[in-house]
Amino acid sequence: MIAQPIRVVVANQPRLMRELVLETILEQPDIEIVAEIQNEEEIANAVDGTHPDFLIIALDESGRRPSLCDTLLLRYPNMKILALAPERNVSIFFWASFDIHSSQVEASQAGILSTLRRKIQYVGG
Repeated sequence: MIAQPIRVVVANQPRLMRELVLETILEQPDIEIVAEIQNEEEIANAVDGTHPDFLIIALDESGRRPSLCDTLLLRYPNMKILALAPERNVSIFFWASFDIHSSQVEASQAGILSTLRRKIQYVGG
């Protein structure tokens, strides 16, 4: 069985950096560039249209997580984002995850029903 290539969107980099990233990736047989985006406004549409495994974007001066990461990772929690700031020699990897919580439940009909109803409350509001 042939593995599917890793699908990557390269976006919002200074041209020289974008070209270096593209050159590096194009040499890899297991990685496929599915879109190259120059304008930040086009990133969400490109991700919507291509459903990449990875998005490579520029990291701004602050080094904080770009708000675009939150929006896209909520919509595509399996996608990963690599933010690069080559002028500062900084790269940050973002991905979505979730926590698993637990609590003791009374081992009775009342305990079961209480737990189920508590879930319904969470879902409804």
